[in-house]
Amino acid sequence: MNSPREEEILTVKDIKLDLIKHEATKNGNKLDLTLKEFDLLKILLQNKGKVLSRNFLLDKIWGYEFYGETRTVDVHIRYLRKKIESSDINEKYIETIRGIGYKIE
Repeated sequence: MNSPREEEILTVKDIKLDLIKHEATKNGNKLDLTLKEFDLLKILLQNKGKVLSRNFLLDKIWGYEFYGETRTVDVHIRYLRKKIESSDINEKYIETIRGIGYKIE
């Protein structure tokens, strides 16, 4: 059984997200994430392996539902990727599921 402290730290590969300290690290180095980037990473990690739609992410992170086309989520995902992924093609964390949304494994 997980201790309460373990449940407050979400991980994927070499990235750790500490929900209590509100801190993200990669290989022990602190990542400089905006509030929205932190929230995006958090919700992706809490739903690891699941595809999350743009509308779901808008509702959960921005607090509203949006019907139609929006690039808000795409732009924030792009900025988040720049901060957590290197130029190494093998180092991908966030996967785009075309026409649906995003997921993290």
